[in-house]
Amino acid sequence: MKEYRQFIDGQWMVSHSGKTDTVINPATEEQIGTVQDGDEVDVQLALEAAERAQKAWGRKPPRQRAEIMRAFANEIRANRERLAELLVREQGKLIGVAGMEVDVTASFIDYACDWARQLEGSIVPSDNEKEHIWIHSIPRGVVVGITAWNFPLALAGRKIGPALVAGNAMVVKPPPDTPLATLELGDLANKAGIPKGVLNIITGPGKEVGGALVANPITKMVTMTGSTPVGQAIVENSAKNLAHVQLELGGKAPFLVLEDANLEAAAKAALHSRFDNCGQVCTCNERLYVHEKVYDEFMAIFMPMVKALKVGDPMDPASDLGPKMNARELQNMKDLVQTTLEEGATLLCGGKVPEGELFQKGFWFEPTIFTDVTQGMTLVHKEIFGPILPVIKFSSTEQAIEFANDCEYGLAAMVFTEDMKTVMRLTDELDCGEIYINRGHGEQHQGFHNGFKMSGTGGEDGRHGLSQYLEKKTFYVNYN
Repeated sequence: MKEYRQFIDGQWMVSHSGKTDTVINPATEEQIGTVQDGDEVDVQLALEAAERAQKAWGRKPPRQRAEIMRAFANEIRANRERLAELLVREQGKLIGVAGMEVDVTASFIDYACDWARQLEGSIVPSDNEKEHIWIHSIPRGVVVGITAWNFPLALAGRKIGPALVAGNAMVVKPPPDTPLATLELGDLANKAGIPKGVLNIITGPGKEVGGALVANPITKMVTMTGSTPVGQAIVENSAKNLAHVQLELGGKAPFLVLEDANLEAAAKAALHSRFDNCGQVCTCNERLYVHEKVYDEFMAIFMPMVKALKVGDPMDPASDLGPKMNARELQNMKDLVQTTLEEGATLLCGGKVPEGELFQKGFWFEPTIFTDVTQGMTLVHKEIFGPILPVIKFSSTEQAIEFANDCEYGLAAMVFTEDMKTVMRLTDELDCGEIYINRGHGEQHQGFHNGFKMSGTGGEDGRHGLSQYLEKKTFYVNYN
């Protein structure tokens, strides 16, 4: 069983805390790796290494930075099989999904490289004669990236690509539950020729290590994907130094099936948008609203699909769902089921750990559907982040909008309708940063992944996401 150290200044360093943490396979509960926990000393060393390296890295022409980062993406692709299997073992996702995660990690970096020649500023007219106003786009400096356990490698690539192409140096803190694949990026960075100190990876408890990273005056930006309470804590800690903060937080996406929807397409999209990665996706279908006039027809299509889903070994290509992440997440599923039953909903299927020898160890849970759900129930408002889905009837477009917006989160929404007037109305009135029309969830690199309300601030991806990693410097050039 491999023991991982801290990746600081291009080398593997022994942690100063003397503490270690064990990584568990959620399908078997077997120990698969040991990670040394960092502390405030390690945080300081990593940030100082990044600060030293950033100056020379930021002075490189963007095209040269992009060439090195493309080599990094190619190293990730060259290790696809190994990284995918490691993701399965540490996170429990299906092997096919893990392979796609590795691909997406590399393509996030490639996409950022495509922008290297477009890190543009502007020249604007001055009110004075013989004077120009030049506005330059420059790196922020040292960026801290904090990632979540559901897609640890892809989220790292999503942040590393634009941060480094823009000329910043970075310290990445992977999640304690799933740090291994991200730590493997250290050696790949060295092979690709990323200068020492430009990319650092340190591990440890979020409160101690994450808190120290965020509050340190060297840190000029924090980009984080995770829970809303952690995001709130980051905002408070980063305020001490006025670091720029970009947060992608919790979600409670409504999925609206209107009266005129293509029900077959809607059912397929609702299925994968709920149960992808065992429901552990921030943009997942968390609340399924179906117009009362097509409810019975829709459920007749949807429920056989749900019941056909196979929970099984994530390394088996025939499996549709792997395990939940850990014992805490599994207990949350059990508690939500109990609470929802007590509140009066009907359990249509699932609701428990599957039966069989395979499921004696690990953190498994069946695909679960509740009906007779009312808008005020806990399941409608609390983020599930697992394979449980409430199905709720609505009687009008006005009511669907009211139900969808009745939530503290505002990350994503999905809508199925053939009426373009309704589409335009919903895109105007839904309080979400990302809306999918007549398809399931799944953002693209050139879009903008942005949350409203308690789902975050700043956004990621595309032109607007890249701009988060750049500061502006203005010159008033008088040649009179």
